Amino acid sequence: MPMPNEYQRAGEIFDRFLEDARVALDLTTRNQTYTTVQGVLFAFRRRLTVPEGLRFANELPVVLRALFVKDWDVDEVPVAFSSREEMTKEVQALRRHHNFSPANAIEGVARALRAQVDGKAFDAMLETFPDGAKAFWEGGEGRRLIPGKRKRDRD
Repeated sequence: MPMPNEYQRAGEIFDRFLEDARVALDLTTRNQTYTTVQGVLFAFRRRLTVPEGLRFANELPVVLRALFVKDWDVDEVPVAFSSREEMTKEVQALRRHHNFSPANAIEGVARALRAQVDGKAFDAMLETFPDGAKAFWEGGEGRRLIPGKRKRDRD
């Protein structure tokens, strides 16, 4: 079997995602965007069991998958989903002195992410998670932010 496209083009796909997220978040740099994306992924991850987290990671493009699971304390007890404002503050707490995450951090990352995943499979997976998981990832229903780019590059 040849190497899957998602691995051959992992860097290109991640770069496209970061640009989509940067535009959605109205940020200036890739570093600002990366910190926001990481904060959003970690805030979501804190609310999942390890099996749920691995099922979620399976739906992500390969570099986001790696970012999602990196340094995960698998012994940490999941916390409940809370208000959007509280979870956004959690996102903004990552590297506090170098964090430019806006108030719409979760929605912006969700919008960029949905442009990269299979929406039906993603939503079906989220339906099996605790209350609040699907609402966490609402944010634009996958409209492309950069004209001319394909919706999904994993096939």
